Amino acid sequence: MAVDLVFHTNPQSRGRIVRWMLEEVGEPYETRVLDYAAAMKAPDYLAINPMGKVPAIVHGGTVVTECAAICAYLADAFPAAGLAPPPADRGAYYRWLFFAAGPLEAAVVNRALGVQVPPDRERMVGYGRFEHVMDTLAGAVAGGGYIAGDRFTAADVYVGSHIGWGLQFGSIDARPEFAEYFARVSDRDAYRRGNALDDALVQAAAKDGS
Repeated sequence: MAVDLVFHTNPQSRGRIVRWMLEEVGEPYETRVLDYAAAMKAPDYLAINPMGKVPAIVHGGTVVTECAAICAYLADAFPAAGLAPPPADRGAYYRWLFFAAGPLEAAVVNRALGVQVPPDRERMVGYGRFEHVMDTLAGAVAGGGYIAGDRFTAADVYVGSHIGWGLQFGSIDARPEFAEYFARVSDRDAYRRGNALDDALVQAAAKDGS
């Protein structure tokens, strides 16, 4: 039977965020792995994402790119999974999803690239100062709960992925609040399944020499 949810990814990419989200959703999906050398820039994929980047999903006739958008879309498209709060309670949910997609990612990437924002130019960038972003994020995840309330949501998939990668690669501060939050949100079968699937793809590619 044809599957109407297609996942375009590479296991060594931000596609791992969407993989986790798809496993949380629990609906059948088809995985199409694209290599960086050719497939991501091929005309058929550029018709899906003109940026030539992964991940992307195609659900029926709907194309969604950008990890935060994909997570939010999947939570709404499959409400039975319970991964989004009711619309009236989505203030924190949207706030932290897009905080991670905007200020957090920009601050982390700039720091990794050695970009120094002069103090008199901080108002020109959305995050201001890296240290301010870290303080804000630490405050949001402290306290033993979830990022948007008392239950796990798609926002935890997205924010948790950023924190997990940051801790792994040293691109965010190694604060106890971050380690405790990531341990809490990643202790899920869907997270483990997603990692196992992508790790297997990495190993298979290594064996093939591709």
